[in-house]
Parts: sequence; structure tokens; C-alpha cells
Amino acid sequence: MSILRTLNTGATGLSANGEALGVVSDNIANANTIGFKRSRADFQDMVASAGKSELTQIGAGSRLGGVSQMWKQGALLSTESSTDLALSGDGFFVVNGTASGVSGNFYSRAGQFHLDKDGFVVNTDDLKLQGYPADSRGQILGTLSDLRIGPTALPATSTAGVRLGVNVDANSTVPANAFDPTNPAATSNFPSSVTVYDSLGNGHQITTYFNKTGTNDWEWHAVVDGAEITGGTPGVPFEGASGTLAFSTDGALQTETTVQSTWDFVGATAGQQIAFDFGSSIDDGGTGLDGTTNFASPSTTNAATQDGYAAGSVTGINVAATGVITGVFTNGQRRVLGQVAVAAFKSVDGLQRAGQGLWVQTEDSGEALMGGASTGGRGAIVSGSLEQSNVDIGREFVDLIGFQRGFQANSKVIQTADEMYGELVNMKR
Repeated sequence: MSILRTLNTGATGLSANGEALGVVSDNIANANTIGFKRSRADFQDMVASAGKSELTQIGAGSRLGGVSQMWKQGALLSTESSTDLALSGDGFFVVNGTASGVSGNFYSRAGQFHLDKDGFVVNTDDLKLQGYPADSRGQILGTLSDLRIGPTALPATSTAGVRLGVNVDANSTVPANAFDPTNPAATSNFPSSVTVYDSLGNGHQITTYFNKTGTNDWEWHAVVDGAEITGGTPGVPFEGASGTLAFSTDGALQTETTVQSTWDFVGATAGQQIAFDFGSSIDDGGTGLDGTTNFASPSTTNAATQDGYAAGSVTGINVAATGVITGVFTNGQRRVLGQVAVAAFKSVDGLQRAGQGLWVQTEDSGEALMGGASTGGRGAIVSGSLEQSNVDIGREFVDLIGFQRGFQANSKVIQTADEMYGELVNMKR
């Protein structure tokens, strides 16, 4: 090998190790960058030519053949924000907007999200998180779009149905007098109360009184204070609904009927219909045991539900492992608001780094395969957490020393070759 070739070979080593030092320094600089993935410098050797003779097989130094991304999972860091998201497993969050002068979809492992003034979920650079919206019933739609948390308020919904599950004591005696709504306590055996809502979202406590009429036969009467009814008298109970219950000899609900159920709450829509359900009766194909029963044990209320609610606004959101976002409202309601989309790729090594914690797809990576978290090999979403950088500082320092030594050694090669070249020139003189 000539002295000049030795100089060139040493120069390639200097260049390769210098570039490798840059890779390591980038890793160290991003040791605390959320979602960062460390890079590895890949060296390649070079030969003088592609011939088959021994002389042409002499090495011509090294070069940095490429920089590979290491996709190992970073540790998860718990935070106090429910909009901070981390992926446990494979996949990427999808954000849309403009970054470094380029517009479109970008892919990221950094889940530092928040809501902007318009309710969109955005990252620290105001790129909008992509996902699947939900309709008014909370059903997830299949169209990918900017993920927006809405509605932020729920309008009042009037009660349309009440379901009561009580046990009326089979040993009760028939009251001496027929049921009297103005004196319900003395003309019934057992009361059960539930709050219902009118069209304005006002709550009204309805008390249902049960009075025994025969061995296995009962009546029920739903009563509210007259002050809450248009035309009613304050302090005088108003009966808005009534019906009958019949039980089998083993205490199961055989038949239920409703005679009437109409309510004109003050200031609200008149003629509100409320269906009262006491369980799956035998005549309706049920067991007669999942709601109201007639066993020889003290009367008690086991369940009382209704489907109305007052107006409410969002107080917070929960994000499930599947990426489904549920809004929690001040009126106690929960509503599915959307689902975070997660992208997977046939070859993550083909992604191109774009800075700002972002990657873009290339021909080598293939098209982004969109879907929900925890499906199709995609990782699960962890709410209230962030994925830390996967950089190991100790390992980076070891690599740093190795590349530094390589740089120094190649410098020595160049220095030695230069001294030999100088001696050669002096010999000629």
C-alpha cells in the first residue's frame, strides 16, 4: 500500500468515526426527549476496486454506511394529565399539520397532547391528533379525521322510562281502605322513590306506593308533590301513574300493567310520558325474578334506575387502552366522544426521521395501516403516561469513548504516513 493510499485510508476512518460521534452526541442530547428513539452508527469497509487480484483486494478504509433507528420500547413515565398518552407496544400516534415546511400526516411516539381552544387534541407543535369521531349515540364512526372532544356539554334529557326492582312482603296485609293519594302512608304497604327529569332538566322525586289487594295481587301508584305539577296544589300529592302487579305462587312477577302515566311538570313540556317497568314478567317471556318479587321477607328496594338527566358539561375525559375517549359530565353521564387512531407499518425501519419527534412514511416503510389501539398487533394506549427516550446514557458514553479512540487512532495513522512521506521527500533532496 502506498503512503498516499494510507493517508486516504486514515482520512476515511477520521470521517467515519467523526460522523459516528455525531450520532452518539445526538442520542445523548435527546436522552430526555419524550418518545425519542436512539440511533446506531453502521460502519462499512471499503476496498480499492472490485477486481479479483490480491492487489485489488487491499482495503481502502471505512465509511458510515447508514444510521439505524433502534425501536426498543422506552420506559413509561406517569403524569397528572389524562391527555398525556403513551403507546405500550408497537405503533405510532398520527398527527396532521405542517412541520418544517411540509404538510400532511406525521407519525410520532410522543404523546404530549392537550386540547386547544376549539376542542381539538393537539401536540406541543399544534399538530392535530388523528382519530375516529363518535356520533350523538356514542357510536364510533369509521372516518379518520382531526380528533375533537365534543360535545363539551350535554342538553337535558327528559325521563322516558323508570325501572324499579323491589320486593313486596308476601306477608303484608291488605290495607283497610283503598289507596288515597292524599293519604298514601295510611293506605299503602310500602313506598319506593326515584328522581326523574323533565324537558328542562329539573329533577322531580316520584314516590311509588305499593298496596296489597289480594293474596298475590298488588297495585302501584306513582305520586309527586302537587307543587311540581301544572295546576297542582303545593303540599297535596298528585298521582300521575298507576297500575297493577300479579305474582305467581313462588313470588315471581307474573303480570304487570299500567293504567296511566302522564305528567305535566311546571314550565316543562306537557304530557310527559314515563314508562314504569318492574322487571321481566313471566307473561312477557321473562323469569319474573330479575326485578320486582313477592317473597315473604321485608319489603325493600333493590334497584331504581331511570334514563333522564339534567344538563351537564365535561369535567374530564378517560382514555381506554383501546384509545376510546369517554367524556365525564357534571350530571354524572358518560359519553363516548371518539377513538385515537394508531398507525402500524410493514417496515418501521423504512420510516424517515423528520425532527420534532416525528417520522414520515416512505416507499420502504409502506403505507400506514390505520386502526384502533390493541388491535392488529398495535400497542395499547396508556392514559396519563408518557414514553421516555430509550437512550441509555451509560451505553452512549461507552460508544463515545470507542469512537473517540477510533478517531485518535486514525489521526495517528495520518500523522505516521505524513512523517514517512516527509522522510521520502527528504531522501530525494
